[in-house]
Amino acid sequence: MEIAKLMMWTLAAILLMNYLMSMTLTLLNLSNLSVQPPQGLEDLYDREKYEKSQQYEKDKSRFSMIADTFSFLASFIFLVGGGYGWLDGWTKTITPDVMWSTLLFFGVFALASDLISIPFSLYSTFVIEERYGFNRTTAATFISDRIKGYILGGMLGGSLLGMFVLFYQFTGTSFWIYMLIVFSLFMIVMNAFYASWILPLFNKLTPLPQGEVRDAIESYCRKNNFTLSNLYVMDGSKRSAKANAFFSGLGRKKKIVLFDTLVNNYSKEELVAVLAHEVGHYKKKHTLWSLLFSILQMTLMLYLLSFFINNKLFSEALGSTDYSLALSLIAFVLLYTPLSVITGILMNMFSRKNEFEADAFAKNTYGAASLISALKKLSSDSLSNLSPHPWYVFFYYSHPPLAQRVKVLLS
Repeated sequence: MEIAKLMMWTLAAILLMNYLMSMTLTLLNLSNLSVQPPQGLEDLYDREKYEKSQQYEKDKSRFSMIADTFSFLASFIFLVGGGYGWLDGWTKTITPDVMWSTLLFFGVFALASDLISIPFSLYSTFVIEERYGFNRTTAATFISDRIKGYILGGMLGGSLLGMFVLFYQFTGTSFWIYMLIVFSLFMIVMNAFYASWILPLFNKLTPLPQGEVRDAIESYCRKNNFTLSNLYVMDGSKRSAKANAFFSGLGRKKKIVLFDTLVNNYSKEELVAVLAHEVGHYKKKHTLWSLLFSILQMTLMLYLLSFFINNKLFSEALGSTDYSLALSLIAFVLLYTPLSVITGILMNMFSRKNEFEADAFAKNTYGAASLISALKKLSSDSLSNLSPHPWYVFFYYSHPPLAQRVKVLLS
């Protein structure tokens, strides 16, 4: 039991270190806020709006620190107080079957975690985002999104977890090979059909109507040998005033989705430039590479899990006297945290590289001026922080800071 206690405190130390790292990086980011915009971005905000953007960053960061502190304390107390062991014991009184007790354990845990987070989501959406003029979410949309999320998460998450338990029961530690195949197929299907199957459950997608903008986009695509059959406008304004665009899908299922806030507020040239950037992602095969790296990450995690999953020490560390598959999975996820931080950093580095490449593609095939204009407007309209701390960027940013992107585009 002494070893189990040591393991429990090791898991608690990992939670603490992850929390302290997050707090340190957020404080560094706040300390890097400047009274003047970075060189080259002086024209982005007038003084009043720049100060507003700085205050927005402060409000978001401070609230994030409060939410993260609450989450850490709740997780820490639940861990050292034997909460995981209690929940595992309770689920086994409901059903002794490993499959159903594991599904019940994670279902209750996920639902409780989400319910606890609701007050923070409400404040972020209806207070902070509302204060700065971004929120368009109604109470009905907020509730609907939550309910749909529960149903979708229960169906997909429950199915994957159920298959995991079955493979573990029938194949032992070889489960990881079969689950790797399942997870890989799942990720491929989600990449190919997310915009067709999942996104329409939450947003309305309509083809970009015929007109001057679509003509310009189709002309660009023909010149650059890009088959464009799925160009959609999404009602992003249903939830936020912020604009965005993204590329989704594989092969013939590929789609480019433009937020209606983008289509309604940006010039024809800026829209073509944004689309050129998204075409760049496709031409450079960024979606395929990201999918491959995600599968490699999953391979590493499942392979390592196969060495730990049968260890009763994990169950004892989380407060159970008997072996528990659910507790083994929870303990492994906590133990894997430092490695997940490293893989997250690597994926963000890869993503930032991809953004530079997509920018270069748009520059070479359409021109830098319109893309720079669009990027500046996107940042201005969302009150983006123009001077993030380099370490914060290194750990968390999937896109390069605006100043870097503009500098490279102008070079």
